[in-house]
Amino acid sequence: MIDLEVFKTSSSMFFLIWGGVLVFSMHAGFAFLEAGMVRRKSVVNAFNKILTEWLLAAVGYFVLGYGIAHGIFFALMSVGAIEKANLQYNLAHYFFMLTFATASIAIISGGVAERIKFKAHALAAVFVTSLIYPFFEGLVWDSNAIFGNPLGSESGFLARVFGSPFHDFAGSVVVHAIGGWLALPAIYILGPRLGRFVDGKVVEFPIHSVPYVALGSWFLAIGWYGFNVASAGSLDTLSLGLVAANTTLAMAGGGLAASILSRNDPGFLHNGVLAGLVAVCAGSDLYHPLGAFVVGAVAGALFVWGFKFEIDTLKIDDVLGVWPLHGLCGAWGGIAVGIFGSSALGGAGGVSFLSQFLGTLIAVIYAVIASTLLYLAIDKTVGLRASREEELRGLDLSYHRTDAYPEEAMMR
Repeated sequence: MIDLEVFKTSSSMFFLIWGGVLVFSMHAGFAFLEAGMVRRKSVVNAFNKILTEWLLAAVGYFVLGYGIAHGIFFALMSVGAIEKANLQYNLAHYFFMLTFATASIAIISGGVAERIKFKAHALAAVFVTSLIYPFFEGLVWDSNAIFGNPLGSESGFLARVFGSPFHDFAGSVVVHAIGGWLALPAIYILGPRLGRFVDGKVVEFPIHSVPYVALGSWFLAIGWYGFNVASAGSLDTLSLGLVAANTTLAMAGGGLAASILSRNDPGFLHNGVLAGLVAVCAGSDLYHPLGAFVVGAVAGALFVWGFKFEIDTLKIDDVLGVWPLHGLCGAWGGIAVGIFGSSALGGAGGVSFLSQFLGTLIAVIYAVIASTLLYLAIDKTVGLRASREEELRGLDLSYHRTDAYPEEAMMR
């Protein structure tokens, strides 16, 4: 006879693991997207960084990060204790949430590409995924050991003051805005790539591969269904179809808006798709599908404007445009919940614009301060930037002793 409770728990565990595998596949997307956008002398470095981040985070988030965010320190338990305490579901949850944590450092990787020291980025990956990201994750999604979750809790201070807690269903703010705003100080401290700006003018660098950019975008878009749908945490909810539909419509809005505004530029098209997906995460369980389309379309336009403003006006060399894509669009996604999540615009309701705005603002301030302190500390200790010679030679040869096309190199 089937034990229904065991079956329910096992089904939810499988659902989380399935979602985690999809989100894990997004890291192939991050890798191909970065490898496509950099010059060919940094392609190997892009792939190595993304995989190394994952390997370091798998350990650090298990030992420290998950406990900070969710109050369970597996490293202090024996296997017998875990079984007796019925924590098998939590191990599945660890795997799922790990894939989110590693997205935060993968976002940063795209902004600092082609000139950060490999060991400096690896060190940053440890601190971001083991400490900085989990702390904010716990503030919104669970009970970290210090403050609980005052932002996302029904009893938290935002709910007490404004009537509703901060709502971020799948991480527009917790993952993407945090990642994008963590990246901005790192990019600024590093400075631009050699030759990127000459006499105040932008020098265009040829990207390695438009097909790689497209492939990376597709990998990310496919994995996003795990990112959003599996954030429900279990199968016993009727919102899964709504989340899937909203994810799809926001992706359409972002891609179409970016394509139109950029006059069919392939880089903006493929990243516009991602902009829509970034923005919809927070309210994907609340929006009417047409509301999700509008949220995505605004994000696509915001990315096009933000990327051009960042490069042309601010003269910030953000290789993949991670600040506008994740920082600005993620922040827009958090604020948009307070608008399009309301019942007046067809949403499910139960949200507060002021809670969404303040929660998003807290995330931005936290990320900027944490990143500034982290990257200044790394710069003063192990050093942050590759040497001039290493950068000119290319990080592939400088750090990995090969390039992406060794046969061609032998023929030159």
